[in-house]
Amino acid sequence: VQLQASGGGSVQPGESLRLSCAASGMIFNSNLMGWYRQAPGKQRDLVAQMSNSGVAHYVDSVKGRFTVSRDNLNHTVYLQMHGLKPEDTAIYFCFLTDYYTGRSYLGRGTQVTVSS
Repeated sequence: VQLQASGGGSVQPGESLRLSCAASGMIFNSNLMGWYRQAPGKQRDLVAQMSNSGVAHYVDSVKGRFTVSRDNLNHTVYLQMHGLKPEDTAIYFCFLTDYYTGRSYLGRGTQVTVSS
């Protein structure tokens, strides 16, 4: 399974970005997709995730600003980010966890920089 993320960039505080991540390969329908992020000098943390049945989970710091969604047919997960803050600056990694096999996959990151 391979994951290809896109949509990162540099924005000013308060602006928006939308990240996309497409998974390819042998993918079973029962899975979890989402996003981690890693800021400089910090550990990688979960940002948001959504199961194939549509159940979403967010870290408290992004609730109300970020929305995770997915296209199950095309094995794609999105992260719509509004009201970006400098503390959202990080490399964002998408992931897929296959419930059937128990395996997890991590994509290459995409940089998000929020600065005035």
